[in-house]
Amino acid sequence: MSSMEMDPRNERSANPDAAVGDKPHVSFWIREIPFSLVLILTLLGVAFTSLLKQPIMVYWELLAPVIGLVCVSSRWSAAEGKTPRIQLIITQALHWAAFLLVMNMILLPSVGTILNANATGLAVLMLLALGTFTAGVHILSWQICLLGIIMAFCVPAAAWIEASALIVVLILIAVFGIGFVLWWFWHQGRAQKT
Repeated sequence: MSSMEMDPRNERSANPDAAVGDKPHVSFWIREIPFSLVLILTLLGVAFTSLLKQPIMVYWELLAPVIGLVCVSSRWSAAEGKTPRIQLIITQALHWAAFLLVMNMILLPSVGTILNANATGLAVLMLLALGTFTAGVHILSWQICLLGIIMAFCVPAAAWIEASALIVVLILIAVFGIGFVLWWFWHQGRAQKT
């Protein structure tokens, strides 16, 4: 045999499965944690806005840079080199600074005379949804676009929840009750089999 055939480096390059095995494998679920975290934070913000019936501007203002960081981190490895990474950071910073500026313009006293507290909170959430969606389009990330779409659907959902809070509570009680009964029957069935 020649020395080339015995060299393990050549064997790895000839076998694509071996080459892939050398790279650290990150689970799909671990990669989705930042997006899930932003979604959970958004849903919590919508719940608090519906509960308090007033805008929680500081919360949304803090969530916008968090979404910007998730955008940057999701494209960091794809932006190879110093210049593309700096460009990614600058474009996301400018994008979110513009949306934060517009979100704060909604709080101006002249705008406050037109919009009540509920409408202001929903308008800020809609701007955050638009900013998230356009950031996802800009960095070509379907996860960020999906977050923006979910946020946009949270606006009418929050308005509906405010209008029909009693119905929502009754539906949740019914769902938990049915879930508990199903769990109980499943648990009893497993206990009888053993």
